[in-house]
Amino acid sequence: MTTRELSQEELMSLLVLVARGDRQAFQALYRAISAKMFGLCFKLAGQQELAEEALQDAFVQIWHHAGEYHSDRGAPSSWMLTIARYRTLDLMRSRAVRRTAGDEYIEHIEDHRGGPLDASLRNAGAAQLTGCIEELSDVQRDSILLSYYRGFTHDELAQALSSPIGTVKSWIRRGLMALKRCLEQ
Repeated sequence: MTTRELSQEELMSLLVLVARGDRQAFQALYRAISAKMFGLCFKLAGQQELAEEALQDAFVQIWHHAGEYHSDRGAPSSWMLTIARYRTLDLMRSRAVRRTAGDEYIEHIEDHRGGPLDASLRNAGAAQLTGCIEELSDVQRDSILLSYYRGFTHDELAQALSSPIGTVKSWIRRGLMALKRCLEQ
């Protein structure tokens, strides 16, 4: 069975019904846009499990906040894709933080490459970098992490963040300059 793509007006009607707690409308909305949202989540995350989690979280947010959508926020599909994009980026960020949280156990592995002072200096540098990254604006942090952590090109970033390529380049440049200033302090 093939399903046709719903118009923005039809999506808007479904959102109005979802805001009233209509489960059938929510199912129809899910069927209409979930594949597109999952594609975006997967492209950003590069991992099926994380993309699935982000998609689920995004739909939970849509269920709870459908009444807050207004047409001045753009097309309904754009609003929902934005929720999915930010949910994916939030999950990626939280997973990156969790990954570094257990790094203190790495010190106990013998590798004969340096003394405790070297490890201490590395840990201090990592902590300082993490602190400096947290000071960046969300768009600067997302742009830099996706560019350097996920290897996105400027074109891919512009598409993923729904922003012009010049803007994305500016976010990265300004973010890197802010990181440099922070790390030099």
